[in-house]
Amino acid sequence: MVGRFASVAALWTGVLNAAGPLLNSHATPAAGDHAVTNLLAPICAKHHVPAMAAALVTSKGLIAVGVVGTRKRGTETAATLNDQWHLGSDTKAMTATLVAKLVEERRLKWDSTLGEVFADLSAEFHPEARAITVLQLLSHRSGLKPNPDLVVYGGADGAKERLRVVKDELSHAPKHKPGTHYEYSNLGYSIVGAMTERVTGKSWEQEMQDEVFRPLGMTSVGFGGTGTSGEVDQPWGHKHDGQPVAANGPAMDNPPVLSPAGRVHCTIQDWAKFIADQLRGARGEPALLQPATYQKLHTPPFGGEYALGWLAVDRAWGGGTVLNHNGDNTMNFADVWVAPRRDFAVLVCVNQSGHTAFEASDEAVTALITFHMAETRRAEAAERKTN
Repeated sequence: MVGRFASVAALWTGVLNAAGPLLNSHATPAAGDHAVTNLLAPICAKHHVPAMAAALVTSKGLIAVGVVGTRKRGTETAATLNDQWHLGSDTKAMTATLVAKLVEERRLKWDSTLGEVFADLSAEFHPEARAITVLQLLSHRSGLKPNPDLVVYGGADGAKERLRVVKDELSHAPKHKPGTHYEYSNLGYSIVGAMTERVTGKSWEQEMQDEVFRPLGMTSVGFGGTGTSGEVDQPWGHKHDGQPVAANGPAMDNPPVLSPAGRVHCTIQDWAKFIADQLRGARGEPALLQPATYQKLHTPPFGGEYALGWLAVDRAWGGGTVLNHNGDNTMNFADVWVAPRRDFAVLVCVNQSGHTAFEASDEAVTALITFHMAETRRAEAAERKTN
């Protein structure tokens, strides 16, 4: 889903002044940088979403962050800067980064096939499924269907369930001939997660912590739903109509079989650390991976717009190709836009699902892009005047 607001980066006029009265209202608590909260408050109120968090990031790291609203509609518990937000399918870029790390370590190859990685099981695979590659899985060109049956594979042990998926789903012919057709597939990401487990001997969750999150200093990362069951101690999920979902806590999410496709949660500041690393890598600066590896991650390998965990699209405000993804687990929404050529990114999280949350996040993205570009122009003008 590519937002229409972020597509045009419409001018955002008068929003700072308009936000002032809202920030003084008990209905819209806020924390963080005023430049961000002043932008978010009227958007949160306009779209009637319970809470929003947003951040501006460069390759140097976080430059501004803010949060407005309440953790759960009907309560007065304010969302805070320490809250963890569910990222949904924005997890896919993280999974692709882990795979890229394993490729650099020569434990996987981009053209490694399912038959090669699961050699002991491959006799039971359909011949077309046996030939599916890592690159096809990460770019949604594997030919696999969109999702596994979440009732059948709903167990709590994600690694065990992902191996079951490999054994069961790959015994059938793919929906499309691998490499010929784009179809977004959470199933494909579950299976690539199983591939990482096979070559490392660790669960995808543990390997993500060891190879990606810990090296980047991301200490708040968890998997599944947020908060302690029954307590409003983290953002509570809300349905598309804005009503709170029935429960919260780690189990309130899609089952662990889908973790590599979309079950990460963390603070927006920790998400910013991951995005800052993507910016550094894209710009050829020292980062978790080699510069050429980021180019691989950010370039659609089979044409179209989908790269590896990222959409790659052209936007004038980004100076050319920018990266985008969003995530929605039917209870939360997260959106990110990355402009390597302008060296900045915008992240927005909402504890509500659906079109309204998308509209709110997209409007917030546009406001933050416009604000950042205006601030950049002012700084450049001031520097020219000084020199």
